[in-house]
Amino acid sequence: MTSSSRRRAIAVAALLAAAIPALAACGAGFDANTNAPYAPSEAGVLYDGDGADKAYGKNGVMIPQAFILGPDSGQQLAAGGSASLYLTLLNSTGTADQLTSIVPEEQKATAVTVPNPIDLQPGTLAKTPGVTVDGLKTPLRGGETIKLTLQFKNAGDVALNVPVVTRSREYATLPPAPATTPAASPAATESQAPSDAASPEATESAESTAESTH
Repeated sequence: MTSSSRRRAIAVAALLAAAIPALAACGAGFDANTNAPYAPSEAGVLYDGDGADKAYGKNGVMIPQAFILGPDSGQQLAAGGSASLYLTLLNSTGTADQLTSIVPEEQKATAVTVPNPIDLQPGTLAKTPGVTVDGLKTPLRGGETIKLTLQFKNAGDVALNVPVVTRSREYATLPPAPATTPAASPAATESQAPSDAASPEATESAESTAESTH
């Protein structure tokens, strides 16, 4: 008799197989970057189950696609800037969940901005539009990895090393890294006296001139 865990593993495999066309040659970039589900670099670590029940993911969350979009080929994203994070998530449990926040390793970035909690309905692929890795500690050229801890409402924390890819080939249609607004210089933020405000010396000189004309 088939166990419930085995049935769940079979269902997850079917869902991931169904996701392949959405990630394959029918499009590009976030919607299609491989001809098979893409797993982050430590896929051998993030496995739920054993033997035939083994499936990539952790705590019921499957991650068939994950990457950070770096610069165009031959370029770099400057330290202090931001980079877009692209995840495709699959909730393999029977209960709705949410991705509430993401924490980067402190040596690589200061924060990850998740504009709103991302809902994970059972058996439905979810993506992460508008999520950015901010305050890069070092320049990014592509080929690096950044460890991120995904925090879910029900599944808890899931840590994974996410690769940085250059904005080229199948990723070339994705928008470039968010523009970083330079911090205002101290001189620019100082209050400036109005140009028509009279200084004490100018006022005294004007009063002396007025007295001499009487």
